[in-house]
Amino acid sequence: MKESILPQKPPRGRVAFGMCGSFCTFSAAMPQAKRLTELGWELVPVMSFAAASLDTRFGKAARWREELAQICGEPVRASLAAVEPLGPAHEAQALVIAPCTGATLAKLAAGISDTPITLAAKSLLRVGCPVVLAVSTNDGLAASGENIARLMQRKHYYFVPFAQDDPQNKPQSLKADLNLLPETLAAALEGRQLQPVLLQRPLAGG
Repeated sequence: MKESILPQKPPRGRVAFGMCGSFCTFSAAMPQAKRLTELGWELVPVMSFAAASLDTRFGKAARWREELAQICGEPVRASLAAVEPLGPAHEAQALVIAPCTGATLAKLAAGISDTPITLAAKSLLRVGCPVVLAVSTNDGLAASGENIARLMQRKHYYFVPFAQDDPQNKPQSLKADLNLLPETLAAALEGRQLQPVLLQRPLAGG
């Protein structure tokens, strides 16, 4: 008897998944990348120079590159030349930056595109694609606060809702609730900011 072949669910689309050097957030970001693939998204893995090359107490760079590549099913793009075609060649519909550090927020706000992550953002913004930011920064209510505010006013930037993650010990620190990443991405592709963007509670584990 001929084996029946069930029709496969078509992919929801193709999204670039970028990671910056908030190394303490990598263990939370990786499951969200996997979750997006389970929801039907194809992911293009991108890492900043720091994320792709620095070994820290949170793990070896090679381990994180390998894990992200395995989740996405293709090699990590960690050079300027590798990410530049993302927008013009229509290789992705959006860019997710999770985690997004204070340094990356500053570069994006200033229009500086000298890392794989910031150039990936520029590449997709040039063709009108959304950029979704999942902030993770110890100075979110200090120096990075003005950059968050500047980016909130710009077209095509969207934020994963965030909150203070440790109000008592790190009162200026902000971190996105990565559990809301899929919903934020879906809303961004419709041109909407998921609300509320300011969560009225500390994040779990803070």
